[in-house]
Amino acid sequence: MPPSHLRKRAAEHHEAIDAGRTSTLQLSYRPPYDWQEILKFLGARMIRDVEFVTADSYARTVQLGKRTGWIKVTHAPEKRGLVVEFTHALAPVLPALLGRLRNLFDLTARPDLIAAHLMKDKFLKKSVTKNPGLRVPGAFDGFEMAIRAILGQQITVKAATTIAGRFAEAFGEKIRTPFPELTRLSPLAARIAKASVGDIARLGIVGTRAASILALARAFQAGSLKLDAGASPEADIAQLTALPGIGQWTAHYIAMRASRWPDAFPKEDIAVRNSLGRVSTKQAEQISQAWRPWRSYAVMHLWKNLRNHSRIMSQRRIASNR
Repeated sequence: MPPSHLRKRAAEHHEAIDAGRTSTLQLSYRPPYDWQEILKFLGARMIRDVEFVTADSYARTVQLGKRTGWIKVTHAPEKRGLVVEFTHALAPVLPALLGRLRNLFDLTARPDLIAAHLMKDKFLKKSVTKNPGLRVPGAFDGFEMAIRAILGQQITVKAATTIAGRFAEAFGEKIRTPFPELTRLSPLAARIAKASVGDIARLGIVGTRAASILALARAFQAGSLKLDAGASPEADIAQLTALPGIGQWTAHYIAMRASRWPDAFPKEDIAVRNSLGRVSTKQAEQISQAWRPWRSYAVMHLWKNLRNHSRIMSQRRIASNR
């Protein structure tokens, strides 16, 4: 049954939709598209019980409004698209669901325009040539992404992922799916806003980060912060940095993924600065000006391929200071 017909039936007749049944549809992209790299990125950061990433698929639980269910995404390179399997319970919110998936997998990107611009920089050219379909992974949910970013402050990706799973287990509602790996919904801001700093800290989260998470949840619950893709990223950054414990690095990382800002640049990122020759944040900002308005994509290339170029970039830094 076409998804549009499912939505129509649900809206007009208020019918109960069999949550066990599924439909599939395709979301297209402009090639090239580096599916394996985006799976690798999401897999390293997946939230246990909420997300599940394999060598060829991404799956997760979903809650949109009062609708809950699950989705599974696979790649169809011959069709230049991603195949989305979704439970019929999500049919009434299908437009919102597909919008979130387009954001998560960066399906509206123009790799031709991005590559043409970044290849003007000789220090990015090799990476762009080697990885022409590199995308900026987005966020399925802005609040979830922001929590994950706070948990990742000053610790490894692996450690942050472990704590994120613990957080979901403590605050996420249970859900039944056909997958033993998907058992919980992502924690909602409304539930976190009612918690205390102690409730969050006892999960092994330091007190300052626990306070940041609580402030973030209350801002979302009040409606003063939304982190919607397509909104003003500069405004999002200003609102985020006004919250306790959220600095420029965290705010730009959230803007890069949740706000879908193609020009975000977390200049404080130590891996970025080391890739650029162990430069200062000010020097990193100066170097990045040549990559605008696609600095988010430049960051992905720096994280992936340019860790061995520190000597070259040091020479560039010296030249730029003359």
